[in-house]
Amino acid sequence: MRRFVAEKSKQHCNIFFNKKTSSFISPSPFYQSSIRHLTSASSPDSMAEPSPSHVTIQTINPKVLKCEYAVRGEIVTLAQRLQEDLKLNPGSHPFDEILYCNIGNPQSLGQHPINFFREVLSLCDHPAILDKSETQGLFSADAIERAWKILDQIPGRATGAYSHSQGIKGLRDTIASGIEERDGFPADPNDIFLTDGASPAVHMMMQLLIRSESDGILCPIPQYPLYSASIALHGGTLVPYYLDEAAGWGMEVSELKKQLEDAKAKGVTVRSLVVINPGNPTGQVLAEENQREIVEFCKNEGLVLLADEVYQENVYVPEKKFHSFKKIARSMGYGEKDVSLISFQSVSKGYYGECGKRGGYMEVTGFSTEIREQLYKLASVNLCSNISGQILASLVMSPPKVGDESYESYSSERDGILQSLARRAKTLEDAFNSLEGVSCNKTEGAMYLFPRIDLPQKAIEAAEAANTAPDAFYCRRLLNATGIVVVPGSGFGQVPGTWHFRSTILPQEDKIPAIVTRVSDFHKKFMDEFRD
Repeated sequence: MRRFVAEKSKQHCNIFFNKKTSSFISPSPFYQSSIRHLTSASSPDSMAEPSPSHVTIQTINPKVLKCEYAVRGEIVTLAQRLQEDLKLNPGSHPFDEILYCNIGNPQSLGQHPINFFREVLSLCDHPAILDKSETQGLFSADAIERAWKILDQIPGRATGAYSHSQGIKGLRDTIASGIEERDGFPADPNDIFLTDGASPAVHMMMQLLIRSESDGILCPIPQYPLYSASIALHGGTLVPYYLDEAAGWGMEVSELKKQLEDAKAKGVTVRSLVVINPGNPTGQVLAEENQREIVEFCKNEGLVLLADEVYQENVYVPEKKFHSFKKIARSMGYGEKDVSLISFQSVSKGYYGECGKRGGYMEVTGFSTEIREQLYKLASVNLCSNISGQILASLVMSPPKVGDESYESYSSERDGILQSLARRAKTLEDAFNSLEGVSCNKTEGAMYLFPRIDLPQKAIEAAEAANTAPDAFYCRRLLNATGIVVVPGSGFGQVPGTWHFRSTILPQEDKIPAIVTRVSDFHKKFMDEFRD
């Protein structure tokens, strides 16, 4: 029986592990070591056949086993242990703090919230102070006015109450107006579904589109692992298309067509195309002409275009500008009956970085009334998104305007954050490109760099001996030596035989020189240790 369980455990590992691609579908070494521990340390009594109701690693939903989420994976778990150790044993490591460069979480690294947004939230959550004379001296006049307007749109003026399942109608009106102002084309508040960040909206669309493993979703490689995870959880097939690193992570329609045909030949029905613009983890901003080609491809192939546009405020190069896919489609003359298009937006990114408030929305266009009813049913299952997140989503799409009391302070905060992010991106990009065997494309947008590392063969062999991907081996060694947390490229997918890591640009500017020094010193020692 012990041998049978051990063999079954190996099968679970082999389903997901792919040494040739070193891709996100591999189970983490932490997961594999857990399996080994379970199979070797279990007592004979525990090897008895489990009852149908007994929960073991063999009896949970296999879709959960397939699901991987690298940005909070095993290296982050190790970092958290090191952080606890530093608290208990100061001076026990060659660094005095952990620097989390693994996830786009700006406020955790010292970014301040936008004052106007927080003033409005505070007043909405505690409306009793709106009538107090002291409030006039503590809050800006336009924040007070906006809070009154929002409260008038909320039934019972209660931010602790449920709302309409799509979100508060008045807030959706505000968001639709913001989209119209951004794109120059009409937006319907009934197309807006307010969600707890963009992630639940992505899950909702996967629930709607995926019927079985024979349904595929075209997804960029490298990709944000929310997509591979959600496709796995909902039982579909990820159909990869590779971004061209040599062309600045360019997206070629010829590659989309090739992967679509390959999927069809394998009996997979491709339902949708995911595009992340600006890119995560790759940081590119699509050219307008490229976007037109993508829209045309989706129209011709009958694919739903899932446009992840949560970094639309994060563009750092003057030669590039963000254009929503809806704007592109409408400018091409395509309307509701031509292209099915979902746009995702979030309050977690941009210059606002309100990750913990969990606000976001999707704009749903090009679907029949019957499909919209099914989407509303899915939204209703979760009752509604949180009200603070809904309010923030409306504020992000309708910030202070010229002439408002808060405008100057708001614009100063916004511009200061975005300009600093651009400087940080350039400094880290230059630093990575100065390292032996490392090349890093320009960060045009978003919050990340995705440098490529040409690892020595001895390092690759050492990683294989440690039963881990070579880039994960590098990232673990970097963490243990410097306290800097980055994510292995294998967690995002990459061209087989190439190795990368993703680093955010989010540590505060005064921390960047120390990061550059630590990474440079570590990398030199690492290359010297494993030099061929």
